[in-house]
Amino acid sequence: MSDTDLVPDQQALARVGATVRERLAGDPGIYKVENPLAELFAVGDFLSPTECEKLCTMIDEVARPSSLHELDYASGFRTSYSGDLDPYDSFVKSISRRIDDLLGLDPAIGEAIQGQRYLPGQQFQPHNDWFYTSEKYWQLEEARGGQRSWTAMAYLNDVAEGGETHFTEIGIKIRPKPGVLLLWNNALPDGRPNEGTMHAGTPVVKGAKYVITKWYRTRQWR
Repeated sequence: MSDTDLVPDQQALARVGATVRERLAGDPGIYKVENPLAELFAVGDFLSPTECEKLCTMIDEVARPSSLHELDYASGFRTSYSGDLDPYDSFVKSISRRIDDLLGLDPAIGEAIQGQRYLPGQQFQPHNDWFYTSEKYWQLEEARGGQRSWTAMAYLNDVAEGGETHFTEIGIKIRPKPGVLLLWNNALPDGRPNEGTMHAGTPVVKGAKYVITKWYRTRQWR
């Protein structure tokens, strides 16, 4: 057994990482957030003010108390409201395709866009987007498309106070700015899950925070 057989989807994660890395390096409109631990990028004005406003309205229509596999809302770990946006809606499709094109990834491996809303006091404690394969949920997620590779998350509104995205291992906090898209690789270049991508949605103090997130797998998402 080779070393790459020890981590599920490791070779696929390495291939996807290399594909996106090359794609982003050739785009002058993408800013690389320099740090020694994770591949993290930002795109300014990816969404227009009108698009942001429309997405916020759509999130309000689908938002329900968030859960996280075996942890429910009452655990306090993730206290936002969230919901998947209709993947067949033409507007949602257009946003999803733009993210696919930016990363150069097959739409088939992308999950449905999820919208999240945080009100005062709500948060998402430090977590990774990739799946822990030792947990019971992995069997289900493996069948649904395997490990998560890249994350794309866009801010939709100004937050009066709080609500930063805190990359706890890197040691930076990113303040929400409408229309900005964050991108990060959940794996290391060799395809192993990257602990350096640990991040949190810090509590909103005043106002509200709206974001959309799209995650990518290593195989077709089901």
